[in-house]
Amino acid sequence: MTAEVHILSEGYLGDGGDRVGSTVGFARDGGVLVVIDPGLVPGRDAILRPLAELELAPEQITDVVLSHHHPDHTMNAALFPNARVHDHWAWYRDDLWVDRPAEGFDLSSSIRLIETPGHSPQDVSTLVDTDRGLVVFTHLWWTATVPAEDPFAPDPALLHENRARVLSLRGLRTIVPGHGPPFEPGPDTPR
Repeated sequence: MTAEVHILSEGYLGDGGDRVGSTVGFARDGGVLVVIDPGLVPGRDAILRPLAELELAPEQITDVVLSHHHPDHTMNAALFPNARVHDHWAWYRDDLWVDRPAEGFDLSSSIRLIETPGHSPQDVSTLVDTDRGLVVFTHLWWTATVPAEDPFAPDPALLHENRARVLSLRGLRTIVPGHGPPFEPGPDTPR
């Protein structure tokens, strides 16, 4: 069995203004219901309405994955009161703090985490096996084309190393970047 994915809110970068939106994803593998990067959006309804269209209530979400700890990717994590919240070194729920590395952590048989530092030292990517191939939710790219060099990357060589790692994943079909629509990687994808 493989998982299904949906984009709840497509992210964006403002044109020199003050607005930025996180790409908010959703993956379902049986009873495992995962929201990825519930960050800045033009209003909570931008996340909750698409979930309702999938006939899901916030209380049903089992897991939330934060690609990294910047507010534009974490702002709305509390919308999901029953979910485990995952980051690079642990998962959390209520007053539980369960240490574990993200690398190789399986949320289900088709949804797993890998550590991909680059944009920040604590970046996590979510890998989802679907009928159409592997979908990777990651902040190694902001969009399909920008930036070639991440101005916030504390170690640019590590960013490029992890981009190469993701691009070499077997069955890779789609990348879901931090602030843009999903794209199929190709020769013009920044390495």
